[in-house]
Amino acid sequence: MAAPLSDGERRKQISVRGIAGLGDVAEVRKSFNRHLHFTLVKDRNVATPRDYYFALAHTVRDHLVGRWIRTQQHYYERDPKRIYYLSLEFYMGRTLQNTMVNLGLQNACDEAIYQLGLDLEELEEIEEDAGLGNGGLGRLAACFLDSMATLGLAAYGYGIRYEFGIFNQKIVDGWQVEEADDWLRYGNPWEKARPEYMLPVHFYGRVDHTPEGVKWIDTQVVLAMPYDTPVPGYKNNTVNTMRLWSAKAPNDFNLQEFNVGDYIEAVLDRNLAENISRVLYPNDNFFEGKELRLKQEYFVVAATLQDIIRRFKSSKFGCRDPVRTCFETFPDKVAIQLNDTHPALSIPELMRILVDVEKVDWDKAWEITQRTCAYTNHTVLPEALERWPVSMFEKLLPRHLEIIYALNQMHLDRVAALYPGDIDRLRRMSVIEEGDCKRINMAHLCVIGSHAVNGVARIHSDIVKNSVFKDFYELEPEKFQNKTNGITPRRWLLLCNPGLADVIAEKIGEGFITDLSQLKKLLDFIDNETFIRDVAKVKQENKLKFAAYLEEQYKVKINPSSMFDVQVKRIHEYKRQLLNCLHAITLYNRIRRDPSKSFVPRTIMIGGKAAPGYHMAKMIIKLITSIGEVINNDPYVGDRLKVIFLENYRVSLAEKVIPAADLSQQISTAGTEASGTGNMKFMVNGALTIGTMDGANVEMAEEAGEENLFIFGMRVEDVEALDRQGYNAHEYYECLPELRQAVDQISSGFFSPRDPGCFRDVVNMLMYHDRFKVFADYEAYIQCQGQVDQLFMDPREWTKKVIRNIACSGKFSSDRTIMEYAQEIWGVEPSATKIPPPNLPRD
Repeated sequence: MAAPLSDGERRKQISVRGIAGLGDVAEVRKSFNRHLHFTLVKDRNVATPRDYYFALAHTVRDHLVGRWIRTQQHYYERDPKRIYYLSLEFYMGRTLQNTMVNLGLQNACDEAIYQLGLDLEELEEIEEDAGLGNGGLGRLAACFLDSMATLGLAAYGYGIRYEFGIFNQKIVDGWQVEEADDWLRYGNPWEKARPEYMLPVHFYGRVDHTPEGVKWIDTQVVLAMPYDTPVPGYKNNTVNTMRLWSAKAPNDFNLQEFNVGDYIEAVLDRNLAENISRVLYPNDNFFEGKELRLKQEYFVVAATLQDIIRRFKSSKFGCRDPVRTCFETFPDKVAIQLNDTHPALSIPELMRILVDVEKVDWDKAWEITQRTCAYTNHTVLPEALERWPVSMFEKLLPRHLEIIYALNQMHLDRVAALYPGDIDRLRRMSVIEEGDCKRINMAHLCVIGSHAVNGVARIHSDIVKNSVFKDFYELEPEKFQNKTNGITPRRWLLLCNPGLADVIAEKIGEGFITDLSQLKKLLDFIDNETFIRDVAKVKQENKLKFAAYLEEQYKVKINPSSMFDVQVKRIHEYKRQLLNCLHAITLYNRIRRDPSKSFVPRTIMIGGKAAPGYHMAKMIIKLITSIGEVINNDPYVGDRLKVIFLENYRVSLAEKVIPAADLSQQISTAGTEASGTGNMKFMVNGALTIGTMDGANVEMAEEAGEENLFIFGMRVEDVEALDRQGYNAHEYYECLPELRQAVDQISSGFFSPRDPGCFRDVVNMLMYHDRFKVFADYEAYIQCQGQVDQLFMDPREWTKKVIRNIACSGKFSSDRTIMEYAQEIWGVEPSATKIPPPNLPRD
């Protein structure tokens, strides 16, 4: 088979990347050489690949700056309603290629770099991922920023500039080992520090009730230093801002108090303040009630709200004062979206500023706060819900605790008036949970303090209304909405799969890039032999390329004509990587039982990080690697079956593996995965899905037709029925011989001969306290995987299903999601007007 074209070669033939004008190429070369010259200091005359990367990054950044300034100027003059997306995570990945794509510069850069004897793809690989997120929630925020800029919304992402992002994962002897992610080691060419906007954030202290009002005094101050990163829309000259805060100690830190004179000690103590933005908490869907985490949550909220209010007050329009002081219009000019409960302190903090500082009447302040804030719920797992001890608040944020008590009282008075005598309802709906340790339920705080509450897929929003927040839904049904998640087609199609994007553009033009629903037009080509062949060819090239990458990076050889069966996501019991393991073992046992029989060759790839403190998740990784050890070295198996653990799964690795996948595994227990977004990335990139009716899988099946996905297993109703009846894993173990064999092999040490008891915790969990009912779906799953094999043996029919899936994936663009947030929650209309580029005069 001919070697696949490199992405660089392919780009030169591509329509969707724009033609590289000679002028552009010359300009890029000139700029690149200038930056390289200034990068190389006197004592170094040999450039390293990293020097070349920085020269290119600075060249591309130059193209952003004019548009960035002009966009912000445009907002200042027109004073639109501004959208503030508050999130403790922004999982951005790499920026260089995304910026080139969105500015339409990719071909010019490619050609210029080629003319200079360099390889663009090699330079792109030098960039560190900005791993400021754990998984879905942080990556969603990143996709949303891209869509908000592309839709021309005056939007800002606000978060924390963690010095260390999500840890790098190393696999040592089959176990996960964490390494600090020192992503800023070589500097970050995409950020601009803005010390002129540095702001104070207060902690601790006490509350003084004076005749002039409430004062929060004797506090400790930490400074918040903003770093701005440009967020370009797709070819519309809009460049929005992501502002991330970094903690700085004030210069008088620990020197002001009657100091015993230990100056050195005091300066060293600055670290205590600056630790706030040191590291991302690496938990996905799990609440860890640490004081440092609460500090992080208040830090981002306090700095951001000061910034929001400064921008509101200094805006050109509004109440006729030279500076806006009347807050009546605040909700007409400001929307705050809370990405989960992590920024929930926005609610009491906005109240504190309005009431204590701006002297707004309490009831008015509450109306303003509710009309401004909206809350997105991301999980129904009880262990993920934030419940902070009141004692911690008392110490760290005494005024906020008072405000929360007052808001709760107001709320409960209202409930009591509507449901007299229903004490249990009051207990269930309170923001304060009574018990050994009194706690603040942050989700309840978000619901009462917001005008809109949304889930992230239809099935999840239904669960939110009918179970998690049932009482609140009965009280205010109009508050609750659904906003099914989406992904940006720029990064997740154009950037990561240029071959597929090109084949699509040849048939239906380029409109799909900003209106993904146009993919529906591909339904006309479902029986077109050339198109079927082209789609299959692109997939095969992507598989060859990924196989080469695995061999180069991890020294593993795989069979590129095998089915690439992929499950990449955080390791969690609810995501059921163990079900995947049981299938791999079952397949292995079938090959062993009858080695001469013909089997559909598979390469099972599983990747994802386990939270460092999550014992079971770490055991699951060890099990996967141990199964691989046995299967991959069994001569009877050959290249018919391989099990590969993809080390250090992250955004930049997702961009490589997803375009190469044939089968996407989305197999969480029904009712546990709020939405999922990886499922959407695989769908648009031409993989077929095997999955349960959970999260957005339900809507994917609805869009493409259930017969075009491999849907199996219990529905939410079945899971609930099984809960009422009592789930007994032993029954399945007894009556399914292949399941029993697989479990016995794990249990007996077949996969861990040097430590036969290695997996006893895993087996014990599966047999006696499996909340996620792995065995209950085993039989249906194995049977469904058989159907996958059947179809894979008919490449033409397989590819037709692939085309149908791609054609029906349009709903899952984050552009559609953001359009719905804009119209139904924020009350703004996306603007199609293209800001004139920096080289043209303004209107």
